[in-house]
Order: sequence, then C-alpha cells, then structure tokens
Amino acid sequence: MFEKEYDVIVVGGGHAGAEAAAAAANMGSKTLLVTMNLQTIGQMSCNPAMGGIAKGQIVREIDALGGYSGIVTDKSAIQFKMLNKSKGPAMWSPRAQNDRMRFAEEWRLMLENTPNCDFYQEMVNGLLVENAKVCGVRTSLGIEVRGRAVVLTNGTFLNGLIHIGEKQFGGGRAGEKAATGITEQLLEFGFESGRMKTGTPPRVDGRSLDYSKMILQPGDENPEKFSYTSTRSLESQRDCHMTHTSQLVHDLLKEGFDRSPMFNGRIKSIGPRYCPSIEDKINRFADKDRHQLFVEPEGWNTVEVYVNGFSTSLPEDVQFKALRSVVGFEHVKFFRPGYAIEYDYFPPTQLKHTLETKLVENLYFAGQINGTTGYEEAASQGLMAGVNAHLKLNEKEEFILKRDEAYIGVLIDDLITKGTEEPYRMFTSRAEYRTLLRQDNADLRLTPKGYEIGLAGKERLRRMKEKQQKSDAFIRFFQKTSVLPEDINPILESVDSALVKQSDKMVKAFSRPKVTMKHMLQLSSVATFVKENELDREVLEQTEVQVKYSGYIAKEKNNADKLHRLEDVKIPEGFDYSKLKSLSYEAREKLNAIRPVTIAQASRISGVSPSDISVLLVFMGR
Repeated sequence: MFEKEYDVIVVGGGHAGAEAAAAAANMGSKTLLVTMNLQTIGQMSCNPAMGGIAKGQIVREIDALGGYSGIVTDKSAIQFKMLNKSKGPAMWSPRAQNDRMRFAEEWRLMLENTPNCDFYQEMVNGLLVENAKVCGVRTSLGIEVRGRAVVLTNGTFLNGLIHIGEKQFGGGRAGEKAATGITEQLLEFGFESGRMKTGTPPRVDGRSLDYSKMILQPGDENPEKFSYTSTRSLESQRDCHMTHTSQLVHDLLKEGFDRSPMFNGRIKSIGPRYCPSIEDKINRFADKDRHQLFVEPEGWNTVEVYVNGFSTSLPEDVQFKALRSVVGFEHVKFFRPGYAIEYDYFPPTQLKHTLETKLVENLYFAGQINGTTGYEEAASQGLMAGVNAHLKLNEKEEFILKRDEAYIGVLIDDLITKGTEEPYRMFTSRAEYRTLLRQDNADLRLTPKGYEIGLAGKERLRRMKEKQQKSDAFIRFFQKTSVLPEDINPILESVDSALVKQSDKMVKAFSRPKVTMKHMLQLSSVATFVKENELDREVLEQTEVQVKYSGYIAKEKNNADKLHRLEDVKIPEGFDYSKLKSLSYEAREKLNAIRPVTIAQASRISGVSPSDISVLLVFMGR
C-alpha cells in the first residue's frame, strides 16, 4: 500500500500539517500526509478568515518563503481589509474573509498537484520509535508505515473533549472523533503534557437575519492580496456586518451560568486570553453593558453565517434564547450551536528551535500541539517543521529564523524559550523589531532565504529582485531630484505644513509627516517616473515606507545587530549549569530545563536575570 519508507510522514491535515507536507514534498522529500478525514484538509475549524493583527504578517512570511497559505487565501477570499492603516506601517496587517468550502478545496487541490506528496486517510494512534529515534507511525488498523522523520500536527484532536452546557463528548471538532493513543505513548517516552481549551460560536442561517438593523462592514475600496505571486486581487467582495450584545442579552446568558462547564468546574484548562467566550467576557468585563459581534458570511453562495464574538459553551437553549435578543437576530435560526473543546498539548520548551523534540530524534511538533492558537501560527510552524525535517534528513544546515528576521522567528523563539501555559497568539507587540518585520517587505526579507533552502522558486526570486530594484531606483530619484517652491508649496499648504522658500531635494518634502505618496504623485516628474518605469502599488508602498521611516528602520537594525553578538556566543551542548554556583537557583533550574543554544536565548528565559547572563559571559570567556 505504501512506499517502502517515506522520508517525512505528516500526521494531521490542518493548517500546520498541510504546510508541513507541502514544504517537505516541494523540497524533494517523499512525503505521506496521514489524516483522519481527507475531506477536511485545510479546514477552517473556527472563523472563516485569514490574517489580522500580526497574523497577516505571518501569512505573508509563509508566502515569501514558498508556502501555500497566501495563495490559498487569495484564491478563496471574499473580502479583504488592511487593518491599522491609521497607524504606522509596522502595524498594518492584512486580513481576508474566505469562502470556507473553497479554502479547503484549494488546499486539497494544491497538495494533490504537489509532486512527492502521498495521502492516506486513517487515525494514527502510535509512533514507531527505535533507540530514541522515530522510524514511522502505526494506524488504528494496525498498519505500520515506515518514515525517517515524523511531524505531528494533531491540532485539537489529541483526546479532544467537546462541551455544550452540561453535555460533553469526545471529538476533535464538531462531527469528528478525537485522536487517542499518541499522548499516552509520548508520556511513556518522558514528555510532559497539559490541557488547553478553545471554543467556537454558533453558526446561523443568514436568511433569518435582518441586516438592515446592523452596521455595514465592507472590504477595502482597492483590495490588496496576500501572495507575492500572480494571484488576483478581488474585483467584487461580500460585505460583513456588525451588531452588539446588550444588558438583556447578558442577563439571559447569565441564567445559564450554573450549567456552564466554564463555571461549574467541568472545564479546568485555560482558554485563549485574547479570544474569550461571551460568558467569559461578561464575567471579566462586568462594567461593560455591550460587546461587538461581527456577522461574517461563510462563503460566496452559502447562507451559513459565523457569529464572531459569540464563542460559547453554554447550553444550546441558552445560546439560542440570548442570541434572539441581539439586534438583527430576532428571528435567527441555528445551523449548529457553539461549543468549547479541551485537548492535549505538549509544552514547547521540550523542542529545539527547529521544532524537533529533544527526547525523540527526527520527531517534530507543529501547531496547537505546541500550545498555540490560530491558523496562521499553526501554518508557520508546519512550514518550519517540514523544512527542517527535510534539511536534517539530507544532512544540511538547520533553518532557523531570528527574531529580527520574521514574526515566525519571534513565535518559535517565544515558544521554545518561554513556553506557554495558555493558548499563544501572535501580536505585533511581541516583536521588539516590528519596524523591520512589516507586511510589505516579507518578500524582501525572506524570499532569498526560501530560495536558498530550495523552497521558493526562481520566479518568486525574480519578482522580489525586480521589486527591490524598482524601489531602490525610486528612492534614489527622490534623493537626487530637486523640486521648486512653486511646485511643492501647494501640496505642503494642503496638509498645513510649513512652506519652503527655495528649491530642495524631493526627499525632504516627502519625509514630512503629513505628506504621502498620493501627494507626491501630483508632481508631474514623479508621475512620469512611475509611468515610465511601470511601478505598481507594492513598489510605491515600499518606497514610501523606506523614505518616511528610514531613521526608525536604521535604529532598529542597529539594535538587532547588537543582539546578534550575543546570538553568536554559543553554549556547549550538555553544559552543566549546576556547577556555576554564582547563578541564582532559579536560573540554574530554568537553564537546565530549557537548554538554550546561545547566550541571547538564555537572556530571554523568564527567571534568568541580567546578572545571571553576566556570569555566563564571564564563564564563556567574554
């Protein structure tokens, strides 16, 4: 039935598993994707959207490296928005609403058209391990499949338990059974595990809603896209809507609190802090008499609607009664109620930066098994696990992104170094170098790296270089070209900026806070340069950011370079911290548990103080 031995076996077909399989296969590894249901590859288990604050940057980074998430998102998008445009470019974050069915279909088709990628539908309930090295998987039918590396991307399926009010039943998500056997085996190997919780809101019939009572939430007038490839921007879009809960809604929900698994002790695990259930919001923010609800269509043609902001595990009758008291939902019909789900995860401090486990060689973890939440976080881990599995099998250097190179680098370093006791979600505030890690320059940062490891193709590299060259040329144009007062002053006057009395370089006027590219294009020489050089929106945006934020970018780059000096100070493998009595007891305990690779990583461990780092530097001869 199978190859004699696969290079990489990926367990799970969600966002992490799909990217892991695509990466390993595209780099040349014979890959097998084993999943419990081939019809749900790339399934959007929760909201039908990709991107958002910091998450949009991650999707663009995946695309820049040669992953599929950005392409799939563009092909199945029904609405696009660039969030945070009122703030600086480091905060701009792309987000797309997607057609849930088309999204999964596009993933399936792209994987089927990927050479070296085989598929098999069944539950994996065990690993084949010899001499602390993984060598395959065992399925529920008892079939053993040999593989040189295994990537586990089990999502919420490991001993998954679904809660709706006082009812609970096993399941990985609604309508699908839980996965068993793997957790128990990993515990026997010495792994530590924990439990986490997440939830999802009711899905309702859009025909039963009164949108005239809600606030319209259209997409951008000129929508962009995620992928740096030739995918198309949207020509038409579907609207979303917004409404609010009320004190009446809150009172009706409170009537069911005594039957809520969150409050009666049935759920003991921790849920996502930044995506709380509606009952959690009412409880934690008792001073607020209303909360926003976003009404999101599930696709181009379906009438199914996702009620974003109403995640709940309350009894279905309570959910229904309360939702019918929301403006616009007076006659709502349910497709299915919301629910909470508990599942096993493994604290990610048990992993290396490559996402390979420390206890079992060639075994990789990616996605919610590592304690993260979100499609984008999962997909990025899957890609990195697939890449590193292939590289190790081919005795090539590991691929690790630094904190100043990608949000993906921040995500993995946070997980490996600090661990997480609650579902981890990426935010721009987690990145100390976010001015460098913008969504507009992900290709410039990462496509050369993706090409070097054999994941990004020549066409991607050519596009990136062309963008870089055109942007550099446009910046030089602004730096060298002078502008007369009579030409620039009308623009400066229109934005209440001080007028100039003599000719000066364009870059000075362009650098002023209120002057934008749109203003500069009013100058005939600028408009002519753009037309003659066929500069597109991406080049214009890149040029504007580089001109207006050059000082901030240079300062951040300098700070990152200083940090790299500590990254270069390697800690010997197997180093015994207990012999350094000058270290605090907590530092010795944490360092021995996490086993940092560099001094810089050691400095980011919670409980390791600057004085502890000084002790390590002295010992290392620095």
